Amino acid sequence: MQIDFALALVLAALVTGVVYLLDVVVLGPRRSSAATVGRPAPMPWYVDWSRSFFPVIVIVLLLRSFVVEPFRIPSGSMLPTLQSGDFILVSKFAWGLRLPVLNNKIVETGSVQRGDIAVFRYPEDPSIAYIKRIVGLPGDHIVYRDKTLYVNGQVYAQGPLATPVTGIEPGFEARAEHIGELTHAIQVYRGQPEASREFVVPAGHYWAMGDNRDNSRDSRFWGPLPEGNLIGKAFLIWMNWDCVTGKGHCGRIGTLIE
Repeated sequence: MQIDFALALVLAALVTGVVYLLDVVVLGPRRSSAATVGRPAPMPWYVDWSRSFFPVIVIVLLLRSFVVEPFRIPSGSMLPTLQSGDFILVSKFAWGLRLPVLNNKIVETGSVQRGDIAVFRYPEDPSIAYIKRIVGLPGDHIVYRDKTLYVNGQVYAQGPLATPVTGIEPGFEARAEHIGELTHAIQVYRGQPEASREFVVPAGHYWAMGDNRDNSRDSRFWGPLPEGNLIGKAFLIWMNWDCVTGKGHCGRIGTLIE
């Protein structure tokens, strides 16, 4: 069962906040009155916990909702850019501030650009967080043919990588893909043919694809990504599980995500 951590934080903040306020307005003065007549009343455990945890819960809720949120990469769909076991940070303010739980945008701070890596609620099951690269904006005409992307008639050119990358799976080939001024790594499976696909991105949606082009369940399978499903923009690898377990990849820590 997936736990909605944002909802849990909101409920925890609400409960502890109500108890805290009740203590300030009612329970605290009662204890003070009792103390003046020689019968000091101890603070109830639930009041003590609420007064201690309420500020912490609110700070965590604000940071997670409006600043950054951590995620763990669970699969290889974004290889070679992101590896299974990478722990990443996601900016919650890059594309606008949203209310926790409701996810309604309340402040516009920026717009999604082609090439951005987005964390979002999976359209087929919003309780699951997915991560893919945004390759098409609203209104774009997308063609994917022979493992190459064409957007509005312009090719996302591919070529050799300037520097080698790690984590390439057997039988796959790493390539550099150019999206405007952005260059990033992708990998394709040389022996697997790719059927031509063509699509026009509707208003209020984006076209998302994994960098592991032949091993990624993305917009080619479940369609365009609704704007309301966006969580934030991935920007930093802050830890890798292999490094924790002594298997290497410690050099990925602190790497900016492109």
